[in-house]
Amino acid sequence: MKDLGTLSYFLGLEVTSSSDGYYLSQAKYVSDLLSKAGITNNKTISTPLEYNVKLTPLDGEPISDATRYRQLVGSLIYFTVTRLDISHAVGMVSKFMDGPRFVHYAAVLRILRYVKGTFYHGLHYSSWSSLELYAIQMRTGQVIRLIDALSQVFVSCWPTATPFYCDNRSAIYIAHNDVFYERTKHIEIDCHITRQHLKKGNLKLFSISSAD
Repeated sequence: MKDLGTLSYFLGLEVTSSSDGYYLSQAKYVSDLLSKAGITNNKTISTPLEYNVKLTPLDGEPISDATRYRQLVGSLIYFTVTRLDISHAVGMVSKFMDGPRFVHYAAVLRILRYVKGTFYHGLHYSSWSSLELYAIQMRTGQVIRLIDALSQVFVSCWPTATPFYCDNRSAIYIAHNDVFYERTKHIEIDCHITRQHLKKGNLKLFSISSAD
């Protein structure tokens, strides 16, 4: 294995890191896709599908080059890694891989025209995230169930606090803090179980380096 340094580009996926978190996009990947599709000069469009569109296997005439259709749709499927907003539209056109027709192909081109106008959209993974908190809540439940199971065979784990390690200081702070702010109100339920056992002294949270 070889250390290639900080991740910036891998298999068409561009990764930009900052103090705010990570931003994932596929701008170069979709640029190449638009060039292959020959619609770099086409006008953009505001939605990936027409309103209330319904596509069926027998719409219109069959296209002569089904391979090109499959390649474009396959590329769009990979593009949904960072573009969840086109997932529904791509899912619809992917149903007709076996026998694509001109109506289906037109729908694919519409998706590409929409993508052309939203070129640099992607996913932002904020450094202020509730995912560490979700992990703590899940592990709390597992620890409590394990301790209860041990108590059934007369192995007492309490009153000693069970050590609990987490590499996210923000998550540890929120788990201890009774005050919820605007950005954390939606995760109150996930903290409740952990906070309850912290107050009882059943658990004790420790900070640990991510490297460890």
